[in-house]
Amino acid sequence: MEFLRDLFAFLRERRKWWLLPLILIILLIGALLIFAESSAVGSFIYTLF
Repeated sequence: MEFLRDLFAFLRERRKWWLLPLILIILLIGALLIFAESSAVGSFIYTLF
């Protein structure tokens, strides 16, 4: 959690708000891949990529 706090402080201090959507998209894709490995939905998700 400290990493996220530091990251948010960096974004706020340096005014790099444009990085926030990129970070969120990367996290969502990572969560999607983790979810796809452990469920039957994985075969349908792999066809998207």
